[in-house]
Amino acid sequence: MSTAVPPAVDPDLEKAQRYAETLLLLSEGSVNKHFDPFADIDWDNPDFAVDAGPERWILPVSADTLARHPWYQALSTERKIAVGKYRQANIAKVGLQFESILISGMIIHNFGLPNGSPEFRYCSHEMIEEHNHTLMFQEMVNRIGLDVPGMGPLVSKLKYLGAPVAAWFPNLFFMAVLAGEEPIDRIQKQILRSGDEVHPIMRGVMAIHVAEEARHISFAHEFLKNHVPQSNPTQKFILSLAMPIVMWLLGRAIVTPPRSFFTEFDIPKQVRKELFYESPDAKQVFSDYYGDVRSLAKEIGLMNPIAKVVWKKLGIAGPITRYRSEPLRVLSKAG
Repeated sequence: MSTAVPPAVDPDLEKAQRYAETLLLLSEGSVNKHFDPFADIDWDNPDFAVDAGPERWILPVSADTLARHPWYQALSTERKIAVGKYRQANIAKVGLQFESILISGMIIHNFGLPNGSPEFRYCSHEMIEEHNHTLMFQEMVNRIGLDVPGMGPLVSKLKYLGAPVAAWFPNLFFMAVLAGEEPIDRIQKQILRSGDEVHPIMRGVMAIHVAEEARHISFAHEFLKNHVPQSNPTQKFILSLAMPIVMWLLGRAIVTPPRSFFTEFDIPKQVRKELFYESPDAKQVFSDYYGDVRSLAKEIGLMNPIAKVVWKKLGIAGPITRYRSEPLRVLSKAG
């Protein structure tokens, strides 16, 4: 009596099915748990007024190297509040600008997708959420009432690159997405976890952003896990070198204030360098932003010996995370 031989499982088909299932799960998450910044943030609550409890604009030491620096700590309370309001408004403006670049690239990515692609639906959900984030960030800037520039004049030219990079180099585009999203997500989660008292406008914006950004970061990770292994060896090698460079360039663009900030508050040149580049604290914080990305690079075969040198030369080498968004205190101990 013959025994039926089960049909061979096509590993590529199985991987494609898992990818589609993951994106469906993310899409359903967008349907079942989403926010409207004008319905879910109580902007007109008296406690949300910009000048209500102004001390809550003082920068939280848990998540900002500027707040921990002796220069900032020596300021008067009034001056700390002024610096904090400008800093938070500018971060929101940078977030708005980055989300706008992301949307421009994702529109082009969606335009070329074949019928039936699971990426189309998820990317459409994400763009809707990112549009809401731009509304939320701009409303925060408007309420604070400061004419902040966001990105510096040179970095703002990145707005012209989102669409062509997404069209011609999608893997590079989604690396760039992570380069901007990971630092902001880390900073906001650290503030929310710390319990530091921050202004309710900030807390409301961060709570929505963190909740929805988790899906966006997950998708970028899944996209790269699915597409990078399909690249040929030469392409993978180029991507392995590009990944840390993209993280460094866009990460610096996101977290470093524009020159106008330093001019506005007459911050000494040496303090500027220490705040974001030279001090051990600043170097460690910036490296820690990319623990999850280093883990991803290793998983998808982009952490080769030469790539490791690039990560190290740029000052963003370090331990990998055991799971996404592993708290920094745990990550630091692991290192």
